[in-house]
Amino acid sequence: MALGALCLLGLFAFPMWSISLEAPQYPKGSELGILIHINKVEGTRPNDLDNINNLNHYIGMKRIEQDAIPELKYMPIIVLVLVGLGLLVASVGKRWMIIVWLALLTMAGALGLYDFWLWEYDYGHNLDPHAIIKIEGMSYQPPLIGTQQLLNFSASSWPSLGFGFIALGALLAGLAWWLSRQPKTTH
Repeated sequence: MALGALCLLGLFAFPMWSISLEAPQYPKGSELGILIHINKVEGTRPNDLDNINNLNHYIGMKRIEQDAIPELKYMPIIVLVLVGLGLLVASVGKRWMIIVWLALLTMAGALGLYDFWLWEYDYGHNLDPHAIIKIEGMSYQPPLIGTQQLLNFSASSWPSLGFGFIALGALLAGLAWWLSRQPKTTH
């Protein structure tokens, strides 16, 4: 259980999600990308975020800026609370507490994915009406998970390595719950 809780600290070192944009004008291997961490959003390469913001300007999207995303301030706190609770569960050793911790982790993850979808929706639908490029009925929301064509860009959105640490933490907690079951006694 303790190892499962500590796995969440991987979110401080690795991105939890990535979005990439491929287009004919970007040769294979030079597509643009965004890495989403629990406390920052950055380009896959040094100029990617600026290039994406510059392209998004033409279609009327807001700039992707750290200060405009309040979740980046409180997600680290949520992760640290989950780690602390997980370590408390491990030290108390009550089996039911593992299930409660897994439920909290699952709820936090589900709320996080929903919030991310809302964030994508806002950026992809609430466009500047004075944008240079306007296509009636077109929105530019990348998929939550998977690949979707947006004009000449193929947008892909996938979990990244940090998300793997969440899954590993949940798996280890589930294993702790399974291994902690009482052996059946025979009479």
